[in-house]
Amino acid sequence: MILPNDHFNGTFPYTPAFTETAGFKMHYVDEGPRDGEVVLCLHGEPSWGYLFRHLIQTLRATHRVVVPDHMGFGKSATPQDRTYWLQDHIDNLERFILTLDLRRITLVMHDFGGPVGMGLAARHPDRVARLISTNGPTPFGQVDLFDRLGANAIVSPWFQWIAKAGADGSLESVLGQLGFNMLSTLKLNGFERHHVISDTWLAAYSAHFVKVADCLGAIGWAKGFVTGDHRFEIPGTEAERIIRGRPALAIWGAADRTLHADHFLPLFSGLFPDAPTHRLTGVGHYCLEDAPNDIAKLVVPFIQQTRTSIA
Repeated sequence: MILPNDHFNGTFPYTPAFTETAGFKMHYVDEGPRDGEVVLCLHGEPSWGYLFRHLIQTLRATHRVVVPDHMGFGKSATPQDRTYWLQDHIDNLERFILTLDLRRITLVMHDFGGPVGMGLAARHPDRVARLISTNGPTPFGQVDLFDRLGANAIVSPWFQWIAKAGADGSLESVLGQLGFNMLSTLKLNGFERHHVISDTWLAAYSAHFVKVADCLGAIGWAKGFVTGDHRFEIPGTEAERIIRGRPALAIWGAADRTLHADHFLPLFSGLFPDAPTHRLTGVGHYCLEDAPNDIAKLVVPFIQQTRTSIA
């Protein structure tokens, strides 16, 4: 497991904070001025807050940057008596933001952080000021959501593997060894900036997954697609009206092998027809690893230029 104060040779130099408001020991980073606008960064599979380390550094002088690790990932605990479906992660995040009383939130969502963040937005639209998708789907009750999920699964090596492994019974045994096969898992999903790979970098991503019991979060997210246990939050009419009116930005690594832009950017554009979208050539699924500087150059001015009057 990752020790609370492990800074991975200075590459993640942020003070760890913990809360048990969701019924387990949940780790988060909380950097920057407490009266600053809140930027809430939500990771996906099988990463953790380390993915946002460069963006934290960029924003923390002027913004309150809050980066939780989902249950079963990073420095958060992996309870053995819980389920790890989408709705569980939304529940956990809801309790987290209510406990910290986070408002005027800029959501930055990657991978399954997208459905989790959009679930939060459906429940608490008044707390969300902006939405930024970074290779993160934005499901919000769109009628074509499941058609797009299905079409993407046909061309995605990751989802093809999930379906096969779910059918032959190998999914849990393979993902239960993430501490050993993390690099191949990340490569299957797609990243291009291979020169960042080092012993420290690899340890940061694999250290949580020492044994099978540590891998329940990663197993649960994949398994939920096989079993159909994930439940996407459906917004009410007022929540949809509010969120559709919020400023939004999509940044998508065009070389993503797992979540293809052609299938998921239309979900975003259907919800936010006037919002800017940026496809980054030569950038893979883990866009915050492949192009941290390019993403910062898009995120910072977007926030500055879209000040809102949300209380």
